[in-house]
Amino acid sequence: MFCIPFVAVFAAFMLMPIGGSFAMSFTDITARDLQTPFAVAFVGIDQYVSLLTDPRFLTALSVTGMFVVVGIPLTMAVALALAVGLNTGQGKIITILRVGYYAPAVTSIVAVSVAWKYILQPDGLLNAALGVFGLPAVNWLNDPVWALPSLIMLALWRNVGTLMVIFLAGLQSIPREMFEAATMDGAGAWRRFFSVTLPTLRPTLLLGAVLISVGYLQFFEEAFVMTGGGPLDRTLSIAFYTYQQFGVGLYGRASAASYILFLLVALLSLLQFRLLRTKE
Repeated sequence: MFCIPFVAVFAAFMLMPIGGSFAMSFTDITARDLQTPFAVAFVGIDQYVSLLTDPRFLTALSVTGMFVVVGIPLTMAVALALAVGLNTGQGKIITILRVGYYAPAVTSIVAVSVAWKYILQPDGLLNAALGVFGLPAVNWLNDPVWALPSLIMLALWRNVGTLMVIFLAGLQSIPREMFEAATMDGAGAWRRFFSVTLPTLRPTLLLGAVLISVGYLQFFEEAFVMTGGGPLDRTLSIAFYTYQQFGVGLYGRASAASYILFLLVALLSLLQFRLLRTKE
């Protein structure tokens, strides 16, 4: 009896929309069919086949892949380096640094994107800083070469604090006796890091990798606010592509794109579990 309210709300606002969108992905439903839903035709996997032959979707797929392949390892490496540094330090300055690194994670992504858009303008703060050192200005958000790296840097800056906190908690749970024993055996700092810290931290690394990969595969707000998917679709993500298809009323196509994205999230998570799971 106590579970009924939750189950009812969950079924109405989660299960039914998920099931409905999955069914829509096998039809040719568009915005014009909303008044006559029973006239929609079943097309099987044609929507999926059409997506996999659509150059724009393939571009979105490659952009998302590049964002993930570069962004996740880079963010995890920087977060781990910061966590190790903060874990060995003491004093009030360490507390201030922890708060400072984590602050972007609790800031609205839209507000952050708007701020970074002005920073990366041709006459923005970053180019002004480059000019001090005699370096030429770069059109960061309108240059096909630099647009996606700019979004990756924004994602790094915003998400590194969350992973840092997770990794810091994992580091503080490692028994000091393990490091003392390794030191007595003659292991140096790097040897202790690769032989003690990383193996012991595998479950924490797995948690951080899975959490951040879900967000990176679905990146949308950064491109929506800062570049609009351009220039030349160089920042067009799968989530942005799906949003555009819904916007023009191609509901069946958009549903199929969203389930391809869901499959990618599941496959990447499975791969991370295989690579980072604790070895018995």
